[in-house]
Amino acid sequence: MKNSLAIEKLSNLYGSELMNIILEASVINEFPPNTEIIREGQYIKVIPIVLSGLVKVFTAEKDKELLLYYIQPGESCIMSFSACLKRERSRIFAITKEKTSALLIPADKLRQWILEHPVINQLFYQQYDLRYTEMIDTIHHLLFDKLDKRLLDYLKEKISITGKNPVKISHKEIANDLGSSREVISRVIKKLESHQKVKQHHDSIELF
Repeated sequence: MKNSLAIEKLSNLYGSELMNIILEASVINEFPPNTEIIREGQYIKVIPIVLSGLVKVFTAEKDKELLLYYIQPGESCIMSFSACLKRERSRIFAITKEKTSALLIPADKLRQWILEHPVINQLFYQQYDLRYTEMIDTIHHLLFDKLDKRLLDYLKEKISITGKNPVKISHKEIANDLGSSREVISRVIKKLESHQKVKQHHDSIELF
C-alpha cells in the first residue's frame, strides 16, 4: 500500500507514461534494517528512490562517522545521483535504518532519460535544494550551537522522521551522527536527563 502511494506521487510528478518506462526498466527491492545499499568507493549502478522506510546517508573517516541526511519515502540520494552523472565513485555510505522498500533505477538508463525526458530532473533539483538547506543548517549548528542543543534538535528530528518517541538509539550512534564521542554524548544525555528534558530507557531515549 505504501509503495503504491509513493509510486502514485511519482506518477503525478513525471506523468504516467514516463513512470511506466521507469518501472519497466527498474526493480523494487525490499531491504531489512541495517542493510548497506551504497558504500563509499563503489561505482553507482542504480539510483534508489525510497518508497517506504528510512535510509541513512553518511560519510566516514577511519572510525568516525558524520550524518549527512536521511532519505525518506518519495526522496532519492542526491550524492548517488551526482556520482552517477559524473561516472565517479561514491563518496558516501547509505544504510537502511528500518525495513525499506526502494525503486532502483539503472544508472545508465537514468543518464539517457535525463536527455530524453527533462522532467525527470525535477525530483533531483528538489533534492539538491533540500540537501543544500540541510547542509547550511548543519554548519550553523556546528559553529554556533552547544552540544546539548544539537542533541535535542537531533532527537526532535529523529522523532519527526520515525514518528516514534522514545527513539530506539544508542549513545554510540548519536555520537557518530553528531561527530562526537560516546563518552561525551553519555555525559550530555545525563545532564539533559537531570534537567528533565529527556529520559533514558534500556535501549531508547524519550524526549519530553
